[in-house]
Amino acid sequence: MDFNVKKLASDAGVFFTRAVQYTEEKLGQAEKTELDAHLENLIARGDCTKNWTEKIFRQTEVLLQPNPSARIEEFFYEKLDRKIPSRTTNAELLGQYMQDAAKEFGPGTPYGCTLITVGEFQRRLGGAEREFLQMSAINFLTPLRNFLEGDWKTISKERRLLENRRLDLDVCKARLKKAKLAEAKAAAAPDFQETRPRNYVLSASASALWSEEVDKAEHELRVAQTEFDRQAEVTRLLLEGISSTHVNHLRCLHEFVEAQAAYYAQCHKHMQDLQKELSSSNGDTFPNAFAVNASTSGVSAGPSPLSTATLPEVSPPSRPPNPSNALESSTLKIEEVKPPATGTRKAKVLYDYDAADTSELSLLADELITVYTVPGMDPDWLVGERGNQKGKVPVTYLELLS
Repeated sequence: MDFNVKKLASDAGVFFTRAVQYTEEKLGQAEKTELDAHLENLIARGDCTKNWTEKIFRQTEVLLQPNPSARIEEFFYEKLDRKIPSRTTNAELLGQYMQDAAKEFGPGTPYGCTLITVGEFQRRLGGAEREFLQMSAINFLTPLRNFLEGDWKTISKERRLLENRRLDLDVCKARLKKAKLAEAKAAAAPDFQETRPRNYVLSASASALWSEEVDKAEHELRVAQTEFDRQAEVTRLLLEGISSTHVNHLRCLHEFVEAQAAYYAQCHKHMQDLQKELSSSNGDTFPNAFAVNASTSGVSAGPSPLSTATLPEVSPPSRPPNPSNALESSTLKIEEVKPPATGTRKAKVLYDYDAADTSELSLLADELITVYTVPGMDPDWLVGERGNQKGKVPVTYLELLS
C-alpha cells in the first residue's frame, strides 16, 4: 500500500482549516461567501424533489408489499444482486386452500362445487395482482430508485465538493485580509524620536515579508475562486437536470396509474363473471341472493342476530325506492302472484315497517314470515306472506333464515 505521509499531513491541514472556518462562520466570527440566488433555488428544489421522491417510493413499496419482512428480504436480494424468488400472492393461496377443501368435502356437493369455482377465480385475481406488482415495480419503483441511488448521490457528492470549495475560498479571503492588515501595520511610519536605527531595518524587512505574503495570498485566492466557480457551474448543471427527472417521473406515474386501472378493471371483470356463474349455478338453492348483492353493491340483507342484540339502538335502514321497472309495474300484480313450488324461505323481521300502499305488507319486528321472489321483480324487494296477507316487503328489513 502506498502510504504518503506528506499527502496525509496536507489533507489533515486542509481539513483542520475548513473545520476552523466552518466553526467561525457558525459563531458569526467569519465571513461566508453566499451562493447566487438561482443556485440556492436549484438546491432547495433538488432537496424538495429528493425528500418527496423518497417518501413516495417508500409508501409505494408499502402499498405493493404490506409485509415488512418480505420487503426486508427483497432489499437483501437486491443488495446481493440476486433474483428475487417468486412469491405466492394471498389470493392465490386462498384459492388453493378453497380447492383443496373442496376435494375433502366432495367436489360433487353444492358447497364443494362452489368452493372449486370461487377458488379458481381467487387464483385468477392472484395472477392479476402478481402482474400488477411486476409492472409497477418495473415502470414506477425502479425509476424512482435509480434517481435516489444514482442521480441524487452524484448531485450530493458534487454539492459536498462545492461546500468544500466555498470553505477553501473563504479561508483564502480571511488569510489575505490578515496579510494585508499585517502589511499595513509593518509599513506604518516609525517614530524617529523613540525608535532605534536597527529597528528601521527590521521594519523594512518585515514589510517586504508581508508584501510577499500578500502576493501569495492573492494568488491562492484567485486559484480558489476559479475552482469554486467551476464547481458551482458543475453543480448548477446537475441541479437543472432535476427538470428532466420530473418529466421522467411524470411518465412513470402515468404508467403506474394505467397499470392500476388495468388491474382493478381485471378484478372487476373476474368478480362479475364469478357472480354470474354463482347466480346461475346456485339460483335454485339461494333465490335472489346474488341479485341482491349485485344491486346493493355489497350491502347485506340485514344485520346478524348478534349485532341486533348488541346494538338495540340501531335505526332501521331507509325505505328502498319503489320499483320503477316497466315490466314489473305493468305485469306484476301482488294479488295474482302464486308462491313457487320450491324456493320459498322463512325470514325474520328485523324492524317495524309500515306499508306505503296496498301492494306492500306491513311488518312487525321479530315476527316470522314466508318470502319468495318472482320473475320480473325488483331485487330490493321480495313477496312476503303472513297467513292470508300478502305483499311486497323490503329485503333490508329481513334476516333470511335457512
